[in-house]
Amino acid sequence: MNDDLKALIRTIPDFPKPGIQFRDITTLLLDPAGLAATVERMVAATQGPVDLVAGIEARGFLFAAALAVPLNAGVLLIRKDGKLPGATIAEDYALEYGEDRIAMHEDALVPGQRVLLVDDLIATGGTARAAVRLLRKAGAAVEQAQFVIDLPDLGGAAALRADGIRVDALLSFAGH
Repeated sequence: MNDDLKALIRTIPDFPKPGIQFRDITTLLLDPAGLAATVERMVAATQGPVDLVAGIEARGFLFAAALAVPLNAGVLLIRKDGKLPGATIAEDYALEYGEDRIAMHEDALVPGQRVLLVDDLIATGGTARAAVRLLRKAGAAVEQAQFVIDLPDLGGAAALRADGIRVDALLSFAGH
């Protein structure tokens, strides 16, 4: 399933460091039919109406905006801390070596709004899990997340599921 899309993903070995197989979606984005099929399939996987599609910086923004139009939803940006103007709320999360912080505008949603979380790839799940915590802290009803690519060996999708999130990904690649 979705082998047509998988063929459009370029793998770059040893990037950004030795041993990593980088899954590059830029080749998918360059293909109009592949991009359209990606958006259509992600929209089809969405359960129930959603009020907002939250995209995680930066590639998640592309898919969030593309999905929001056919879903008749708004787009909520989840950015690295310090990148949004105005009042924000933030959430810290652990990285392999240290911590990072994501933020959203504190008035980006009305409590109770249904939010679909979207990004291009789920690996360890640190950023996606932090985004769910951030959205829920703001009062969002977050029950589903969608990704173009899942790296299941890294456990991020399983961790999100343990947090009560329905996770869908169009493609899966073994390894890192």
